[in-house]
Amino acid sequence: MSLKQRITDDMKTAMREKDTARLGTIRLLLAAMKQREVDERIELSDEQIVAIIDKMQKQRRDSIGQYEAANRQDLADIEKAEMRVLEGYMPQQADETEINAIIDAAFAAHGATVSAMGKIMAEIKPKLAGRADLAKVSALVKARIQ
Repeated sequence: MSLKQRITDDMKTAMREKDTARLGTIRLLLAAMKQREVDERIELSDEQIVAIIDKMQKQRRDSIGQYEAANRQDLADIEKAEMRVLEGYMPQQADETEINAIIDAAFAAHGATVSAMGKIMAEIKPKLAGRADLAKVSALVKARIQ
């Protein structure tokens, strides 16, 4: 079953169970997916859907930080609940040993120079997209280069 079909089925289930919080988050996700399909006139693949979910998660992380800084825990809790729903559609997260192995392979292919940073990240990104925080992976790569 495709990821899009799974999300649609989960929306129907949330409607039947009257789970309004989950339903709202799933509807936001479906709206973002539909917007991209209409804008680009394409049918989204699972990888593209994962990229949309990853972007939505980043937005929620930013919002949580801002809400907590403003002492608005009620709004931060809503964002955290949405994050949990979105996490259910992400692929299994890569563990640290797998991330290090992918980084090592990229270093072996391109060398450990500052000028090769772009090529290294270009090789790593498709392998870890949606499975690891690429900002943290980039920080690991920078630390190894230096």
